Amino acid sequence: MQNIPSVDLRDFLSDDPKRKQKFVNEIGSAFEDIGFVALKGHFLDDQLVAELYGEIRNFFSLPLETKRSYEISGIGGQRGYVSFGTEHAKGRKEGDLKEFWHFGQYVSKDSKYASEYPENVEVKELPRFNVVGKEAYQMLEKTGVYVLRALALHLGLDEFYFDNYAKEGNSILRPIHYPPITAEPANAIRAAAHGDINLITLLMGAQGKGLQVQNHDGEWIDAIAESDELVINVGDMLSRHTNDKLKSTIHQVVNPPRELWGTSRYSIPFFMHPVSDMKLDCLENCIDAENQKKFEDITAGAYLYERLVDLGLIKK
Repeated sequence: MQNIPSVDLRDFLSDDPKRKQKFVNEIGSAFEDIGFVALKGHFLDDQLVAELYGEIRNFFSLPLETKRSYEISGIGGQRGYVSFGTEHAKGRKEGDLKEFWHFGQYVSKDSKYASEYPENVEVKELPRFNVVGKEAYQMLEKTGVYVLRALALHLGLDEFYFDNYAKEGNSILRPIHYPPITAEPANAIRAAAHGDINLITLLMGAQGKGLQVQNHDGEWIDAIAESDELVINVGDMLSRHTNDKLKSTIHQVVNPPRELWGTSRYSIPFFMHPVSDMKLDCLENCIDAENQKKFEDITAGAYLYERLVDLGLIKK
């Protein structure tokens, strides 16, 4: 496969059973073949997208001292600001050439997860920043729920199998700024080759070259979406849960050509996580004589902790 397929969520949302099944078949096949799709018909409107990018540019333009005042110690970077070069891919020492922000889940005070999730961090210099971030978070989460419903049907599960795991899940909205490159970066790139931790990732900002996906032949292909599309990929949690039936694909964000080093890149992934007590045990209907169980049983919370240590966000 040399490019990622495009699907339209409006097919799944239609009242036509054939269109709904068409979407299930298309996204299921794509996630088995390469683990990535470009998705039209999501719940983000153009005005929200434009305002979100505006607020993000405003935040990352703040003085470094101001941004660092929102860097919270002791929570593995799960809320607020994470400074340039802090995160690295698993197995690498070089920090990625990026800084980012984390919006997390919004739960009521009486939720069983209220004590588990850190509070979201308010940026006092930008009164619209948190308001717009929350709205985008909720629209991406809504989109993700329908994608997971389609995948449940593809896997032969009840359509709403993932709903209770995704509701109040430990999902993260991560606006990323890849600053201009000012010196030869040696071995570092904007985001080194990695697989995502979570169930699925919904990515805004893949309209230009930079994001690359590794196909099953080991070749790197550009993942470029249209302006009205999100790029969605399988994360390692879903890959484990389906015994690799749905494949988590290695991807990276490469440095631009030297003539474009002076430009910033912004992207906004939504990492859709389940609740921490979800069991990621391999589904029975994804195990057979030809596909023996590949992964040990583990909960989503324990797996997340392991991976945050791998990324350098939690120090043991």
